[in-house]
Amino acid sequence: MQENREEELPYRIGALLYMPAFQKNIVSKVLHGNIPCLTSIAFCLEDTVREEALDDAEQSLHAILRKLVTVQQEKAELPLVFVRVRTPEHFQHILRLYEDVRPIITGFVLPKFDLTNADAYLRTVKEENCAGRRTYIMPTLESSMIANCDTRHAVLHELYNKLFEVHDDVLNVRVGGNDFSNLYGLRRPASATIYDVGIVRDILVDILNVFAKDYVVSGPVWNYFGKPGDASWEAGLERELTLDRINGFVGKTAIHPCQLPLIYENLQVTREDYEDACRLADWSPAQLGVQKGVGGHRMNEVNCHSRWARRILALAQIYGIREEAGGAEREHMV
Repeated sequence: MQENREEELPYRIGALLYMPAFQKNIVSKVLHGNIPCLTSIAFCLEDTVREEALDDAEQSLHAILRKLVTVQQEKAELPLVFVRVRTPEHFQHILRLYEDVRPIITGFVLPKFDLTNADAYLRTVKEENCAGRRTYIMPTLESSMIANCDTRHAVLHELYNKLFEVHDDVLNVRVGGNDFSNLYGLRRPASATIYDVGIVRDILVDILNVFAKDYVVSGPVWNYFGKPGDASWEAGLERELTLDRINGFVGKTAIHPCQLPLIYENLQVTREDYEDACRLADWSPAQLGVQKGVGGHRMNEVNCHSRWARRILALAQIYGIREEAGGAEREHMV
């Protein structure tokens, strides 16, 4: 984990690649750079592992993490590493079990985070921090308590208040598009985006409304993958990524390495956005409050666009600049 880039850390997660805890060949792939655009990994000990296989999965992941500690000594830049736990009690268990490999673990994904478990999860985070062990978390909002339109707003605001007590330890707020869809027996086809599923879209918009002011909120998983260049799944993912960005999501959960380059490219910023963000960042009190952007066709106003500018500059620093708004070329890193 790069402590000297702590302020950028939430943006560095980018595409979080989920994989089961038994994924033993990942160490070799990381060491040899065999997965392009890999920024972060989440080793899952929850949905992908049956209860009767949990002990074996924990031991398998422990061995993987030990190897990654060794790899870190050989390779300066590693993807960020997260562990997805099952419950607050399992979270405590994993913290003890993986004590010797904690330096390689960036943080922990907390599934189905809601009012039934938030206090227990956050109590552990506070205890760890009081003991001098910084513990980053990424709570995932995906339960029926949050989906329920009768309780959603009150629940989201209460969760916001609870999380704000450990604000600096929350790297991302994540959302469970599949879990929300499953509550209603829905599944979007490759030709549609999550925003076409109205009942789920409304849940996601409410989550953004409450959390995106103060946290990076990451977009839901895209369920389709295949060979690179296959428009049957790539076109749908690109459409959803565009809508993710417009609505305020940053980054996305990935379920297959072939999705990573498309998500990475979406995190790059256009040259026009970058130059406008630089102007906004350098705005002086002597300037007028409004001026034309570098392309001459949109307004820059420091009071309205300064937060947008900070996000653009952070993403440009990490993922680089592309010269065309819809281009596929990857540009140099800033």
